[in-house]
Amino acid sequence: MRPSILFPLFAEIRTLSGVGPKLEKLIQKVAGPRLVDLVFDLPVGVVDRSYQPRLAAAEPGRIATVAVTVLEHRAPRVKSQPYKVMVSDDTSLMELVFFRAHADYLAKQLPVGEKRVLSGRIERFKDRLQMTHPDYVVAPEDIASFPLHEPIYPLTEGLTARPMAKAVRGALEKVPAMPEWQDPAFVKQRKWDGFVAALEIAHGPAHHSDLQPSTPARQRLAYDELLANQLALLLIRANLRGGKGRVISGTGRLKAKAIAALPFTLTDPQLAALAEIEQDMASEKRMLRLLQGDVGSGKTIVALLAMLKAVEDGLQAALMAPTELLVRQHLASLEPYAAAAGIRLACLTGREKGLVRETTLAKLAAGEIDILVGTHALFSEDVTFKDLGLAVVDEQHRFGVHQRMQLQSKGKPADVLVMTATPIPRTLALTAYGDMDVSKITGRPPGRKPVETRVMGAARMDDLITHLRTALDRGARAYWVCPLVDESEKIDLAAAQERAVMLRQALGLNAPHQIGLVHGKMKATERDAAMTAFKTGETQLLVATTVIEVGVDVPEATIMVVEHAERFGLSQLHQLRGRVGRGSGKSSCILLWHEPLGVTAKARLKTMRETDDGFVIAEEDLRLRGPGEVLGKRQSGMEEFRMADPTAHADLLAVAHDDARLVLARDPDLKSQRGDALRVLLYLFGRDEAVRYLRTG
Repeated sequence: MRPSILFPLFAEIRTLSGVGPKLEKLIQKVAGPRLVDLVFDLPVGVVDRSYQPRLAAAEPGRIATVAVTVLEHRAPRVKSQPYKVMVSDDTSLMELVFFRAHADYLAKQLPVGEKRVLSGRIERFKDRLQMTHPDYVVAPEDIASFPLHEPIYPLTEGLTARPMAKAVRGALEKVPAMPEWQDPAFVKQRKWDGFVAALEIAHGPAHHSDLQPSTPARQRLAYDELLANQLALLLIRANLRGGKGRVISGTGRLKAKAIAALPFTLTDPQLAALAEIEQDMASEKRMLRLLQGDVGSGKTIVALLAMLKAVEDGLQAALMAPTELLVRQHLASLEPYAAAAGIRLACLTGREKGLVRETTLAKLAAGEIDILVGTHALFSEDVTFKDLGLAVVDEQHRFGVHQRMQLQSKGKPADVLVMTATPIPRTLALTAYGDMDVSKITGRPPGRKPVETRVMGAARMDDLITHLRTALDRGARAYWVCPLVDESEKIDLAAAQERAVMLRQALGLNAPHQIGLVHGKMKATERDAAMTAFKTGETQLLVATTVIEVGVDVPEATIMVVEHAERFGLSQLHQLRGRVGRGSGKSSCILLWHEPLGVTAKARLKTMRETDDGFVIAEEDLRLRGPGEVLGKRQSGMEEFRMADPTAHADLLAVAHDDARLVLARDPDLKSQRGDALRVLLYLFGRDEAVRYLRTG
C-alpha cells in the first residue's frame, strides 16, 4: 500500500485548479498523468526579467522589464496590419506591436495616460524601439504579480509556458513535509537541503547556472532518485536469489562432446566467463548474471556449454531471443553441437501452431526436450517445463526486469543468464542491471579479421556504386542499410524499396533474384526467405532497414554500406558493422553521410573510424547522447530517470549503490526509522514492484 503521506502527490493533474480536459491532455503528453510527474518535471531553462533599463539605454535583443507611460493607440487601417501602442519613459519612445489584436481589450489593458510596467524582448526596427506582444503588462502597484525569474518547462504543440508553469506551481504546493530518508551525516557533509527545500530551489532558478546537474539542489534530488533505483534493484535481486537455489555441478560429459565438435579453440576470455557462470551454478544461491560480449565474441557457445551443464544434471534449459529470425539462427548454430552431445533441442515461436505446438509443449512438460529455444512465446501460460534449471535471455536490452522475473518463475529456483552484444557502459550497467553480476568476453575470436571502416560523403555515391559493382562481379556479398526515419516505418520501407530499384538499375543487376529486400513490415516467413536467399548466395546484395541490426550471421558477407550514417547512434552503427567480418574474407564498412553533418554526428563517425572496441564505443555513445537515448525505457524496460543523469551524477550513483547495500545489510526489511522513510522514497519514485518483496512479518 502506498503510504498515505503520498496520496496528494498521486492525485491526477485534473484536480489542479484551472486544468480542464484539454489542458490535462497536453500536460500529460510532456510530463505524465499525476501531480508527482509535474513535481519531477524540472525546468530546462530560465527567463531572467531582472534587467530593468531606461529605454534610451535598453540593449536590443534582451528581455527587459520597463516602466512606461501609455501615449496613444494606433489601430490599423487594414485588418492584416498590426495594432500599435506608443509608450515612453523620460528617455525615449517605444512601440508595442500586437497582431490579430482586440482593440477593446488593449484599451483596458493599456489606458492612455496611465503608467504600466511591461516585460518582454526589446528589438530595434527602423531606428525605433519595439516590443512585440509583451509577456506581462501590469500596473506599477501589481509588479509583484509577475516573476522576475521565470522557469521554462518542456512544452508540446498547443501548450504554452504560462499554464504549464502554473500547473507545476500548483503541484509543488501539494508536496507534503517528508521524512528524511538520507543518512543525516551524509546530507550534512554534502551541505544539502531537505527533499522539499531542494525541490523548491530546483524549480526556482534565477540564472542558467542554476540548471546545471552539479548544483546542490539538483544533486540532492538526483541522489534520492538513484538511491531509490539501487534499493529497488537490490530488493529484486534479493528476491530472485533469496530462495535457496539448487546446486548444478554437471559431470562435464556433454560439455566435452560439444567442445570436441567445435571447429575452433575457446579463447581465454570465453573460458573465464564460463568459469564464473559455472561457479554461480554450482553454488546454493540462484544465479543472476549478465554476460556482455561484443558482436561475434562467442557468447552463444558459452551459453550452450552452461546449458549442457544443467542437462548433465537431468534438468532443462531455455534460450530466449527477441526475434524469430534470431531464434532460427540460434537453432541452426546450436544444432551441430547438440547433435554431437546427443541432446534433444526444440524451438518454440509464434509461428509454431496447432499440432506442432501441442506436441512440443507435451514433450517439454514430459521432460523429453533438453533445451528449448524460443521468442517471448516462452512467457505464455501454457508453456510448462518439467524441470527448468537454467534460463538464458539473449539481447537483454530488449527485456526489462519484469520479463526476466517472469521467465525465471517458469522453473523452481532456475538460474538466469542474460546476454547482450550491446556493450553497456559502467554507469548504465549499474542503473539498469544493478541486480546482476557481470561477466565480460573481451577481444575478437580467433580468425576474425578487423573490418576496414570508411566514411564517405553522399556526393561520392557514384564512386561507391562503381566499387560495389566490381566487388559483386567478383562474387562478393553486401548489405546496404537504408536511412533510419524515426517518424514512420512506412517512410523507412519506401526508402528501402526505392533504393533497391535504384541499385538494381545502377548496378545492372536486372535479374530480380540478385538483389534482396528485407524490412520490418514483411511477414516473418518472407523475411526469413529473403535472408536465406542471401545466406545461400542466391542474392548477392541485401537492401535492408535496421531489422538486420541484431544477430544476423552470414560469414560470406564482406561489405556493409550504411546510408545516412549520421542518423544512427554509435552502438547501432557498431552493431551493423558487426554483421561483416564474420568469415575469412577481408571486410569493409562504408558509412555514407549526407549534409548537414552536425558536431555530434561528426564525432560519432570519427569514433567509428578510429576504434572497433565495443566497450570504448559504448562509453563514447553515452557521452554523446546521454543515458535516456542509449538505454531508453521503451527499448530496455529500464526505469527512466526524471531528475538524475547517470553520466553527470556517476559519482553519486556509485555512492547510492554502496549506500543501498549497506542499508539492506543492516535492515533487510526496512523496519528501522530510516527504513520506514526509505519505503516512502521507493513509492515516491514509482519503485512499487520492489516494495512487494519486503517481508511484512
